[in-house]
Amino acid sequence: MESAQNSISWTGLVWSHLRKDLQIEWRSREAINSMLFFALLVVVLFSMAFDPTADTSREIAGGVLCVATLFASVSSLNQAWAREIRHQVLDALRMTPSDGAALFLAKVLANFLYVSIVQFVLGPIFFIFYNLHPLGNAWLLLLVIPFGTWALVANGTFFAALSIRSRNRELLLPLILFPIFLPALLAMVLSVKTILTGDNSDPNLLWIKLLGGYDIIFTTVSLILFDTILEAE
Repeated sequence: MESAQNSISWTGLVWSHLRKDLQIEWRSREAINSMLFFALLVVVLFSMAFDPTADTSREIAGGVLCVATLFASVSSLNQAWAREIRHQVLDALRMTPSDGAALFLAKVLANFLYVSIVQFVLGPIFFIFYNLHPLGNAWLLLLVIPFGTWALVANGTFFAALSIRSRNRELLLPLILFPIFLPALLAMVLSVKTILTGDNSDPNLLWIKLLGGYDIIFTTVSLILFDTILEAE
């Protein structure tokens, strides 16, 4: 009975933090607008610069989509914790008995939702500009994109919290995040490429499994270590 109550209480903490972040974003739309503008800019510029044929589009589209999402998300990840620094909100959270892991998970879910909204808007535009017609199992994109996005926001949220008190946090976050995220980025790019080109599905399933394992490992480690990050000066 006590464990059930603790589970409900922890879930309530996550929902409380998540609802607060969503309400703030709904009023300002700061993160979504900046990500959407940057991602659209990257997609349009690449399509105009390369003017690829249909076959070439399938080869490079995965990389363009993933890199556009990566760079567009960095600004949102920094903003997520910058809001908590204002008026000592983060210091107030540190003095409460609430679990830091609940705050971390709420931030990850909020960032995941923001990036997913941008991808939902960007997807049709992306396929139109690059004249894409997937030759493989298109439904696998419903696994690859969320798995890759979760890997990005889970790592990004953790390292953004780690670097939030640095005066050069806008530069520090990419320096820390990009090398750690590289295996997931590679798996995401190659999976999307395999789906679009219709290559053998076995390697594609291997990359998807790698993404799933990556998500589980890094999310678990981040949840365990986040209290230490939260309490650090």
